[in-house]
Amino acid sequence: MHWADFAARKLSEREGPQVVVSGITPSGEFHIGHLREILSAEMIHRACLDFGLESRYVFIVDSMDPLRRVYDFLSPSYESYIGVPLANIPAPGDDGEPNPEGGSYAEFFLRPFLEALKQIGVEPEVIMNHETYQNGEFAEMIDLAITNREEINGIIESVSGRELPEDWFPYSPIGSNGSLDGVKVTGYDRPFVHWIDGQGVEGKSDIRLAEGKMPWRIDWAARWAIHGVTCEPAGKDHGAAGGSYDTGIPICKLLGGNPPEKMVYEWIQLKGMGPMSSSSGVTIGPMEALSIVPPEILRYVIARSKMNRHIEFDTGAMMFLTADEYERLVSNPPNEEEGMSKRKRISVETRRGAMRLSQVSRDSDPSDSVGGVSFRHLSMLAQIKSDDDSVWSSLRRSGHLSDEPGTSLRSRLEKMRSWIGGDHFPEGSRIVIQSEVGEEARSQIDEESRSFLELLARRLESCNWDEDSISETVRSSASDSGLSNRQAYVSLYLVILGRDYGPRISSLMAEMDRDSLIGVVSNI
Repeated sequence: MHWADFAARKLSEREGPQVVVSGITPSGEFHIGHLREILSAEMIHRACLDFGLESRYVFIVDSMDPLRRVYDFLSPSYESYIGVPLANIPAPGDDGEPNPEGGSYAEFFLRPFLEALKQIGVEPEVIMNHETYQNGEFAEMIDLAITNREEINGIIESVSGRELPEDWFPYSPIGSNGSLDGVKVTGYDRPFVHWIDGQGVEGKSDIRLAEGKMPWRIDWAARWAIHGVTCEPAGKDHGAAGGSYDTGIPICKLLGGNPPEKMVYEWIQLKGMGPMSSSSGVTIGPMEALSIVPPEILRYVIARSKMNRHIEFDTGAMMFLTADEYERLVSNPPNEEEGMSKRKRISVETRRGAMRLSQVSRDSDPSDSVGGVSFRHLSMLAQIKSDDDSVWSSLRRSGHLSDEPGTSLRSRLEKMRSWIGGDHFPEGSRIVIQSEVGEEARSQIDEESRSFLELLARRLESCNWDEDSISETVRSSASDSGLSNRQAYVSLYLVILGRDYGPRISSLMAEMDRDSLIGVVSNI
């Protein structure tokens, strides 16, 4: 059983509708690592629907979280906004300066991220946390937390193993300068929390409004109770022993909620660079990733991996291998067979689930995402054909395309061109057709190979110009020259590409002009 289906089956044991949640703090540009939590939650939500459960997928934005530092992309002017909730800060302009006309800081970074999510079939119900505070939904939770302050203090200290300061309070008011920092609570008279801030200004915050917030560990537990959350995957930092998940469960119960079961996922690592982190700069943005990776392949990377295993994300050579794996499953869907072992049955169900959950649209046909053209073949065409119409003409000639290309195929070609034109494309996969045989390549071609190439050049003059005919001509010429197929292919790669490897040789040759190819092959 796929991990998302297993989670859905477990959730079916809980009464009532399922509320599957993920969240994010919109403090800056997001990275692809955030998609593990989001897609894990969204896939569990889909699995719940497939299981016949009533389910909602909710995306909670931590818009009440404060700005913690002036990031590199911000001007020094933002120093005055340290500690201010992100919903109350103006968005940065192109020069990094605060731009009051650009909306809030939180919305500025959230909007493009939500647009990116749509491209991979994720359209959640979005909840801005500052609005939940503003409309009073946190008020009862805040009052309960203050009333049970000592007990919550004990939970955090005993579970996390860290000692809280004597003046710790389960609610942080906003001071006179709009910041949560440096504000000391002096009393509580429901619904008001009284305080004095770092400037010596005294005031009070109404818990029924967004005039303060609870610390993260309590805020998270309160959300579970407020929204009826039944499932929320969390990264291993929050899920570690003594982490916020372990303190959140008993706090949620204390606040009258029924917490979700602990569910922890491993991080995504950028190949060769370790876990992705906004603060360390080890990132690739979701918009950047989606400009080069087909959405179903991106979903497949998450769907095929168990949550407790890290994912090494690679936008280089590994993309070909991942696409090959995906396309094999599309062309040969796994099926159970009589007498199959339990282990193989589990493997079949897991792969079926991965394919089902990899689709951008729920219940769509996986073959539609491939469009009849392999990732590798499209990569070759995108490199040797300068315009899209030439690619479509080639696909029609080879029988890959019978009509106009669909939206999915057009999108795949667009992403392929972006990938090829960017820094992520592996240099070893670049195709540069040689106009003449270079000296280095010529030195690697022995007499047997020369004889093969001379014979092949003559036979190509009368060969039907399609992949199958060319392939047969290459094989027969190699055989008649006493050369192995491998030796024949290597010599052709050296002549055509100037190196001893490349894409399927007959596919490449079929896309080339006959006379030009014969001229190069015979000129050895």
